[in-house]
Amino acid sequence: MVGAAPVSPSGAWHAGQLRESPGWARAAPAGRRYDRAVADLIEMTVDSIRVHMPTGQHVVILKEKEAERYLPIWIGINEANAIALRITGITPERPITHDLLANILSAVDCSVERVVVTSLANEVFYARILARVDSRRLEIDSRPSDAIAVAVRVGAGIFVAPDVLEKAGVLPEPDADREPGDLDEVVDERMAKVRDWVNELNLPDLGSNPEAS
Repeated sequence: MVGAAPVSPSGAWHAGQLRESPGWARAAPAGRRYDRAVADLIEMTVDSIRVHMPTGQHVVILKEKEAERYLPIWIGINEANAIALRITGITPERPITHDLLANILSAVDCSVERVVVTSLANEVFYARILARVDSRRLEIDSRPSDAIAVAVRVGAGIFVAPDVLEKAGVLPEPDADREPGDLDEVVDERMAKVRDWVNELNLPDLGSNPEAS
């Protein structure tokens, strides 16, 4: 699973506190349906895929659609490649795993309605893929990275539960003693801290077609 990015009350990232969950095999509790209404969720877009150069760890950064709030999620390199290939418009010669999954869903007339990052516990994010086949509703447990990789392929919405953003979101906020006109300066200052912590992934390297065969 992917680990959370702890933030200070002011919303600034602390690179030294970031760590990935040691286990990738754990699943979210099974048997429970995620019944939260869309109106109670926050829609996100994929802002970028980045890499923390000192450790080589990859991060997908989600941005709130209607606000300047960001959610960083640590992911594996294969999932980072899968998301980046799609959002940059690079088409591999042969379908990679997430392309294959999207093709299978289409072939069986399974429509993905949305994916939701549902919770954050012990620095691990959990997600669900919500889909339909005819009148039957499907709810599939997923890592957020896989859910996002599917969503960008099928055009499904990406949502996050509000409590997850409260715990791990990065929201630039003006200081109380600043004038309203200084907001842009504050945003630039906060986001500069983000850019100092991560460097942009060298996207052309993603065109090497890692899963072609």
